Amino acid sequence: MNTNTHPLGLAGKAPLVRFQNVTKRYGSLTVLDNLDLDINANEMVSIIGPSGSGKTTVLRMLMTLETIDEGVIYVGGEPLTHMVQGDNLVRANEKHLRKVRGNVGMCFQHFHLFPHMTALENCIEAPIHVLGMKRAEAEERALDLLDMVGLADKKDEHPSRLSGGQQQRVAIARALAMRPKVMLLDEVTSALDPEVIGEVLNVIRKLNDEHDLTMLMVTHQMGFAKEISDRVCFFSEGKIAEQGTSEQIFGDPQNLRTQQFLNAVLDAG
Repeated sequence: MNTNTHPLGLAGKAPLVRFQNVTKRYGSLTVLDNLDLDINANEMVSIIGPSGSGKTTVLRMLMTLETIDEGVIYVGGEPLTHMVQGDNLVRANEKHLRKVRGNVGMCFQHFHLFPHMTALENCIEAPIHVLGMKRAEAEERALDLLDMVGLADKKDEHPSRLSGGQQQRVAIARALAMRPKVMLLDEVTSALDPEVIGEVLNVIRKLNDEHDLTMLMVTHQMGFAKEISDRVCFFSEGKIAEQGTSEQIFGDPQNLRTQQFLNAVLDAG
């Protein structure tokens, strides 16, 4: 079996995100090695694996925070890392990157909220200045999203007056305010105290249950990944060593490296 093909592919439907033969190097270190990965619309995919296996690099390349050395990334059927010039694909310029990147939203391990802005102001800044929305419309959208993450009553608070879990929920609302087609979640609970992790996981669970959103999540929360994922990809040494449904990966992993990793993290938990 070719572990880099999508085992759950939807016949006749183009993937919303496609990594095609993508390689990323830092000097002599190959972080991602000829990665092929398709993610379908409305799919929840979790990426798990040991530190240094290339998990977060996948997300950072989708946000164009990292360049790729080989291959092409597509979003919505359109090349992200490249653009069409005549009959050829050439490296994307900044204008093209901005246009296609608008389909992607990301929440980071550390919240990156603007400290001098309230929760509401954090959520309306990009829609007004990047999307050109009217302030009233941006505020209406932001208030709906803050309500969805359970923080409508904190709209006028600055980040310093919010708990870590509340700040991360504002960060999720802020990313959603841009109406992305794909939401990237990078270890969004790892900087939180254990007692507030549940707040953030509940918001992600709600997004998955109630909204037609495609999500790609890097996480060390194995129980949550098992519960929420349509598909789990186990990364090792810059490659997908194994992928499948959460039931298969957590219940009957076939790859020895997957088995070793899960035994270690589940025993530690």
